[in-house]
Amino acid sequence: MWRWAAIAGLLAAAPTSSTPAAQATSAVEHLRVEVLASYPHDTEAFTQGLELHDGVLYEGTGRYGESDLRTVEVRTGEVRDRVALPDAVFGEGITVVGNRIWQLTFQEEFAFLRDRRTLAETDRAEYTGEGWGLCHDPARHRLVMSDGTSQLTFRDPETFDRLGSVAVTQEGEPLTQINELECAGGKVWANIWMTDKIVRIDPGTGTVEAVVDASGLLSESERAGADVLNGIAAVPRTDTFLITGKLWPRMFRVRFSEARSAPL
Repeated sequence: MWRWAAIAGLLAAAPTSSTPAAQATSAVEHLRVEVLASYPHDTEAFTQGLELHDGVLYEGTGRYGESDLRTVEVRTGEVRDRVALPDAVFGEGITVVGNRIWQLTFQEEFAFLRDRRTLAETDRAEYTGEGWGLCHDPARHRLVMSDGTSQLTFRDPETFDRLGSVAVTQEGEPLTQINELECAGGKVWANIWMTDKIVRIDPGTGTVEAVVDASGLLSESERAGADVLNGIAAVPRTDTFLITGKLWPRMFRVRFSEARSAPL
């Protein structure tokens, strides 16, 4: 497996840019994507989850008959290890918890528990409803799960039991279509399905604090065969992220910076 030490220079920390969290009563902060690097990405990967942990990039993919969990070498996009899901299962979001990985399913109403090193299934946990995105908030010792609605559900990272939920709002209105998630810096970053937007959510209140405009990453020719933006992985010990999309030809290392002007 590709290890962090092998490409420490590649994903080294860049100078930190300040994007302080907006207060619940303040206007939503508008951010832009600053592209720092571009890497190849498997155009057959219907990306549903992306996470970088201990130097290994994990990617969960979807579609019936094509879903899998894989480890990927960032620089080349090469798939290093892969385990296929049953044909009747549509894979969704993933997150790492210690030496284990949780992997959601779309409408099958269960999550796979896997060994992080072998990717082998070790257990399953049932839940009600759809599974979309998933991330691990270690500071609060909980998982955060999305289901396409405006709700984020909190779950026990060991048992997957439901702990509670929060309703997500943007400027006082419910925000739906919340997809892939990344827990970083005490916040939840989320793709919004069918858009080029990424939002930063305060998980304590459900308030959207910032909106990232991630449009324009692919050229017109690259977009022809690509699906929607989906996949966010925080790069440890930096203020940068890896982002990609379903069937995208490229993955990007980016920083979310203050927008030059707010969108109309």
